[in-house]
Amino acid sequence: MGATVKTPLSDVPEHGPFTPTTPDAALPAHHNPNSPYFTPGPSSVTGSSATLIASNGKSSTSRSKSSTSRKQSSSSTGRSSTLTSSRSSPRLAQIHEKDVPIAPSTIMYWSRAPVYGACPTRTMRGHTVTLVDSMVWVFGGCDDKETARDIYCFDVETMQWSHPTTTGDLPPPSRAHTATLVDRKLYVFGGGQSASYSDAVYILDTVTRKWTKPISSAAAVHPEIPAPRRAHTAVYYNGKIWVFGGGNGMMALNDVWTLDVAKIGLGADECGIPSPRGYHTANLVGNMMIVVGGSDGKDCFAEVWCLNLDTLEWTLLDLPESYKRLSHTSTQVGSYLFIQGGHNGAEYINDIRFFNLVNLQFEPRPTAGIPPSPRGYHSAILADSRLWVFGGYNGSSAYDDVYVADLAGGSYLPQVTSFSVEV
Repeated sequence: MGATVKTPLSDVPEHGPFTPTTPDAALPAHHNPNSPYFTPGPSSVTGSSATLIASNGKSSTSRSKSSTSRKQSSSSTGRSSTLTSSRSSPRLAQIHEKDVPIAPSTIMYWSRAPVYGACPTRTMRGHTVTLVDSMVWVFGGCDDKETARDIYCFDVETMQWSHPTTTGDLPPPSRAHTATLVDRKLYVFGGGQSASYSDAVYILDTVTRKWTKPISSAAAVHPEIPAPRRAHTAVYYNGKIWVFGGGNGMMALNDVWTLDVAKIGLGADECGIPSPRGYHTANLVGNMMIVVGGSDGKDCFAEVWCLNLDTLEWTLLDLPESYKRLSHTSTQVGSYLFIQGGHNGAEYINDIRFFNLVNLQFEPRPTAGIPPSPRGYHSAILADSRLWVFGGYNGSSAYDDVYVADLAGGSYLPQVTSFSVEV
């Protein structure tokens, strides 16, 4: 288990008014040779192209020599070589992981995924991941310096990365946005970079890989539109995308908005009762939107709220125990929410909490293996009876790794297949 990184709440990036602590720049055209998945292309390497990874995760001397050779080669020709990031075989687990004892079949087991292919050339935080069939679509996010606008795809069956080309009206670089799946299309709302915040809607058709911006401003359809924001949440229910909270650069928000997918119009719903917050999570369970944690820039919340999307009534759950969380993930697995990682108001963490949606309480369950190191601003999805975690940030650096938790069928996969949330 990774060492805990002590990070005060006041030092969490984009905290307070959700204003970043570092400037942004346009996504660079070149690839990032500092990525742990970086593999030089044959045209840019003199000598061996192998990159050796030591047990501490750092590149060995042979990579440094290869890097020096590339720089000398580029200088001698007067041209900068194009670097690629493609692996023909999966990267195996770290050496020290060989000594991890085998876990019983009834225990959830963490490990780092042996990924390959056109791996991301940047670390990522504040990105979104959306599962379409067996493909995970990763959009936007930022590393330690820059914000991105490109798409990466990850096949959960083969663990292969690809970097597809998209066309159309591409969105600007964005982080802390939402991407909501409706009929194989991703509806991206809000987000931004640096000090800019967005109220725009962009749609990516995952079949044609074409972006569209259906309206230049939501006001063209509806006179009242939400303020530009990021760090909000969104779920799809009954033909509408429901947006809650976030931050607009000056304050945290607690308003609720709906986007009518058929009309592509935004309208306000006056049902906000939770205090203003961002970096919370929202899951749609039946007709209920379950909101967990978040922060208003001063406090980190442990609350769990439920919004009935039919009656627009909020309910604050009375929990015997709760846990402060922001920038975490919340993934529904049967009749449970798996709440993983994030920041607890004092430090980044890597534990996982199990919230029972039937009795509306947290329950302890064992896990084994090597979990992701403490982090927040990551993303997670459920696919192939596994929980997948992508990227994140630990207070000092961002990640581009992928972790997978195999869910033991007898202990974690749903024993309750039909239920409703009763508040």
